[in-house]
Amino acid sequence: MNETKSTSHALPVAPDNPADLSRRGFFEKLCLALGGVCGAILGLPLVGFIVAPLFRKAREDWITVGKVNDFALGKTVSVPLEDPSPLPWAGITAKSAAWLRRETDQGFIAFSVNCTHLGCPIRWMEGAELFMCPCHGGVYYKDGTVAAGPPPHPLVRYEVRVENGDVKIKSIAVPITTTLS
Repeated sequence: MNETKSTSHALPVAPDNPADLSRRGFFEKLCLALGGVCGAILGLPLVGFIVAPLFRKAREDWITVGKVNDFALGKTVSVPLEDPSPLPWAGITAKSAAWLRRETDQGFIAFSVNCTHLGCPIRWMEGAELFMCPCHGGVYYKDGTVAAGPPPHPLVRYEVRVENGDVKIKSIAVPITTTLS
C-alpha cells in the first residue's frame, strides 16, 4: 500500500528531563541579567551627560579686556572672551568675543557676538552703525535692539565695569537664544 506521511506542525514538546528545563531557564535568566547590566553600563553615562547640565551652575567671571584709555570714545570694537566654565574637551569653542563700545569717559556697553536667532556670529558695520548677521539677515541697532530680520530678542548684553583703570566684562556661558536682559 501507499503510505503517506502526514506533516503536522506540532508545538515543541517540553523536555522530559527537569535538569534540561532548569539549565534552559538558568541561561535565559543569565542572558537577561547580562543584557540589563550592559544596558545600565551604557545607559547611565548617557543619562548623566543629558541631565548633569540642568544641575550645574555656570561660573561667571569678571575678565579684564583692557585699560580705559585703550578704547576710543564712541568706537565699537571686538574684545576676546573665554567661556568661564569650559569643559575639558571644549578646545577652541571655549573662546568667544564681545562687542565693546565706550559711551562716555567711564561708561561702556558690551554685547554678545552671537545672534539671538540661531547663534551665528554678528559683525559691526561701522559706517551704518548696525550689527548684522550674515547668515539669516538679522540686523540690530547700535543699542542692540532688533532692527530687522528673524532675531526674536535684542543682543545679549554683558555687564561692564571699570575698576582701577581696567575695563572688565562679566562673562557668562555663550548666549544664543535667551531672555537675559
